[in-house]
Amino acid sequence: MRGGRALLCLWLALAGGPALAQGTVTSARPDRVAVTVYRDPRRSSEQAPNLNYMGGFALISETRTIAIPAGTSEIRFEGVAGGIVPQSAIVTGLPEGLIERNRDAYLLSATSLIDRSLGRRVHLRRTSRTTGAVVEQDAIVRSGADGALVLQTAAGFEALRCTGLAETPIYDEVPPGLSARPTLSVRARASRPVNATVTLSYIATNFDWQANYVATLSPAGDRLDLFAWLTLANGDETGFVDADTQAVAGGVNRSNENDEVPPDVEDLELTCWPWETTSDIPYEAFSRQEMGRGFIDSDGEENIVLTGSRISQPNLASTSPVTVMTAQQEDLGDLKLYRIPERVTVAAHSQKQVALLQRSGVRVRMVHRRRVYNSESLSEAPAGRYLITRNRTAEGLGLPLPAGGVMLFVDAGERPILVGQGSIGDHAVGEDVEIAVGDAPGVRTRLTPVSREGTVRTYELLVTNDRADPVDFEAEIATGGRVRADRRLSRRRGMPLWTVTVPANGSATLRYRVTRDESR
Repeated sequence: MRGGRALLCLWLALAGGPALAQGTVTSARPDRVAVTVYRDPRRSSEQAPNLNYMGGFALISETRTIAIPAGTSEIRFEGVAGGIVPQSAIVTGLPEGLIERNRDAYLLSATSLIDRSLGRRVHLRRTSRTTGAVVEQDAIVRSGADGALVLQTAAGFEALRCTGLAETPIYDEVPPGLSARPTLSVRARASRPVNATVTLSYIATNFDWQANYVATLSPAGDRLDLFAWLTLANGDETGFVDADTQAVAGGVNRSNENDEVPPDVEDLELTCWPWETTSDIPYEAFSRQEMGRGFIDSDGEENIVLTGSRISQPNLASTSPVTVMTAQQEDLGDLKLYRIPERVTVAAHSQKQVALLQRSGVRVRMVHRRRVYNSESLSEAPAGRYLITRNRTAEGLGLPLPAGGVMLFVDAGERPILVGQGSIGDHAVGEDVEIAVGDAPGVRTRLTPVSREGTVRTYELLVTNDRADPVDFEAEIATGGRVRADRRLSRRRGMPLWTVTVPANGSATLRYRVTRDESR
């Protein structure tokens, strides 16, 4: 979200009529905080969370100790998430509860500072680009931040940034109603002074999470050591230190997020009629301007916090520890909760990785596969590689597997070697698990049309293997007609399926006929 996001604020007043606060109590930070992160349901498992645009959300629960005076008070909760959904806020633990809700405060930004300074006196500092001489004078703000900023000085009215000089308005104080940190305010009443333990719970947008699997295949190719990181992503400007953290897998029904967040305050953009064309502006300066409007530098890297250290995103495939404390999985009806066993810091604008699960010696088999379409002619392509297993205790799994990316390594003695990347969807206990890990250049297929007689077409499918060991191969024949082959075919997903073991440095051939129904 942009820096000029509207500060979401709740004001609570007496139900019987308006009441002014007798004092303001500020809670600078929570004593303890819990963060439960929900995934973006529209993001596929092949995509990593994007810190600049995340569709997940989090349930934040904060505990604060607040000294509440007698009478009616405004209580300010500083440091809440900037993406707080105000309708979701629940405050408990106040002596006599809350009274009225309202939101009218804004986060301190260049835009809101100008808008709230309308009619106020500011100090204007101008610096000559040639000599460096500084000229200072008083001015009054006469327009808002929409377009050029109009100021009134002793010399008359003028638009800021239209003189060609470096100009900076200086404010003596922050106008009322602005806060430097995202703040939630409530109005409460107490018959006597009390130290209350108050719990604030709310939903905040701009969070996400996913699993990142690191799989190491045995030299024989029949066993797999599986380790998974739980990657938490916080795109909010507020971080949460030493938080009790959980992640929830599964779909949660929510209303449209666009209806939950008030309109953003527009970014400040002071403009004058241009004296130059875009071709006169150096490319570097133009790029900086575009980035300032929210464009992302393509060369920039997101950093990920990993057990107290920082590593760049391309290094996500670090091998797993031999022994590690992993997240504790619990059932929430149709949802799955993964509770991190120790407190972690979910920093602002960053990602955090904690251990999710670990399994050794999982029984797997490697299958090479291709889906064949009869519209193809003389087409040759590598077969795809798939790791196949079943999510059962007998195979070494038997636990819910959340969706995420997979990096496949082979144990090559002193160090593992990366041999493929893929993804895995959500899998319940007992389901078949297939992990696509890329193409196999050494196992290739070729489909050749042989003949055509009326509505009957004959094809020949050749698969070759240049490896020193045999491979299991599967071909799904995608056709709209009846298929007859020179050997027995099974079926999967409604399509004829040919399964064969291709010998080392050898080949296998399937000839089949397709009869089309021309009446359709």
